[in-house]
Amino acid sequence: MRKAPQILIVDDHPLFRDALEQALMTAFPDGAHCAKASNMAGAFSSLAESPADLVLLDLNLPDASGFEGLQVLRTRWPDTRLLVVSATETPEAYRKARSLGASGYIPKSLGLEEMAAALVTVLDGGDWFPESASTVNADNDTARVASLTPAQRRVLSGLSDGLLNKQIAHEMNISTATVKAHMTAIFRKLGANNRTQALLIFQSATSLGNHSAA
Repeated sequence: MRKAPQILIVDDHPLFRDALEQALMTAFPDGAHCAKASNMAGAFSSLAESPADLVLLDLNLPDASGFEGLQVLRTRWPDTRLLVVSATETPEAYRKARSLGASGYIPKSLGLEEMAAALVTVLDGGDWFPESASTVNADNDTARVASLTPAQRRVLSGLSDGLLNKQIAHEMNISTATVKAHMTAIFRKLGANNRTQALLIFQSATSLGNHSAA
């Protein structure tokens, strides 16, 4: 018998967390282990305690907005599949999610059966994006950030959090010299001359633009 999947739902709206859990029950009537978190801090704690096969991630949380949460989770848990769930329904958002490593994107307006189909598809190793996602190419900034290695993304994420090189080194358990080497590679890949330019490119790649939906 197939092992019940381990799912983590990260959304600050209780009603939608419940709706996603219902979609999971529809997709996996034999059972699925479902954990819930209302913010990124809760997601980190849950994943540290019990790894998940799939994370369902809202884009706007109390402690993360836009694609910041996706970026951090892809950096810290690179082997965990991520499915964005959001009320933002634009080709730009779908394309950014795909470029930054999401395995799928569920608009919150989607019906229960389609949500269930998306969950099954992603857990089976496939991708699930709205059809319009494939019609738009990645913009320059998103493509450049997507080209970074997991370690480089983690260094850039630490930089975005305002950490010093020695603090990033401590968090990643590497030397300060290695952090500097990663920074050199990051600048080259992003086409940036300094930290400020690198951060501007990172912010452009992980923002939702003018869209403020959750």
